[in-house]
Amino acid sequence: MADLNGTGWALAKRPVGMPKMDDFKTVDVSAPAPKSGEIQVRNSWMSVDPYMRGRMYDRESYVPPFQIGELLTGGAVGHVQASAHPDYAEGDLIVSMAGWRDVWTGKPEENMANKVPQTGLPESALLGIAGMPGLTAYAGILRVADLKEGDTVFVSGAAGAVGSTVVQIAKIKNCTVIGSAGGAEKCNLVKELGADHVIDYKAHDSYEGLLGALKKAAPKGIDVYFDNVGGDHLQAAIECARPMGRFAICGMISQYNATDVQPGPSNIIQVVGKQLTLKGFIVSTYADMQPQFLKDMAAWIKNGDMKFEETVMEGIEMAPEAFLGLFQGRNTGKMLVKLA
Repeated sequence: MADLNGTGWALAKRPVGMPKMDDFKTVDVSAPAPKSGEIQVRNSWMSVDPYMRGRMYDRESYVPPFQIGELLTGGAVGHVQASAHPDYAEGDLIVSMAGWRDVWTGKPEENMANKVPQTGLPESALLGIAGMPGLTAYAGILRVADLKEGDTVFVSGAAGAVGSTVVQIAKIKNCTVIGSAGGAEKCNLVKELGADHVIDYKAHDSYEGLLGALKKAAPKGIDVYFDNVGGDHLQAAIECARPMGRFAICGMISQYNATDVQPGPSNIIQVVGKQLTLKGFIVSTYADMQPQFLKDMAAWIKNGDMKFEETVMEGIEMAPEAFLGLFQGRNTGKMLVKLA
């Protein structure tokens, strides 16, 4: 068993506002021959996700912050190159949290690594539609938002990895779907995925414009809001919510790089009179849904009910640029880095 050498990425300093390329630095990575209980893996794909921005602050959260100079982590798909673990063999396909590098050696449990059963899906899908973003959409819309057939559903960030999946699940469940996305190309994609109405938020330079577009798309109001954006989108959703509306608060990408305290929705008092439910959630809480999620997703993709888009950058050297692209609107569907 030979040692492997490669490249990884670490934080050079903590970003202030929008991250910049010089906030990151490359580090040499060594993946030695595995010792007892370890596996040696060459990653083929890695994921960049908006939640990683939160880990770049030095503050407590649901996951520990990234440390300056230490390798970043995130979702990755790879193949076992050598194994000293009884449950893993050379060639096994692995999903792990040992991303932001092209090779690694370690114990599977320390890297949240799991062998992947054959799904018939491409490897990259295991980081997107059939991975964490897909499960986030599935759990968020079905359990957190308690989706009901016939609901009117508003999805912000509807062209992204999570939002585009939510749109399609809601259509599978016979709901009316309104999606918000930025720019004609992304709006066309959301329409192609089955959304009944699409709002180009870039065409509205004010909250009033966004609100007017949502009221036009849903004149009788919305029952469910799936929030990936926050800010004006959340405020507009509260304004248009029907009594007993359910909000699944997945993310607020409009605020991730803010350097000042952001105002909350000025109409938050309506939560009381309308008896709205606003529930934030983290996908790991819904790990029990994973088996049914994979079963449903494989079936939906096979029969054409579920489509997915990917934006791919090639090479480990592109990892920071791919991450920055999430906040610049450069991805349609899942943003990925192809490593091998």
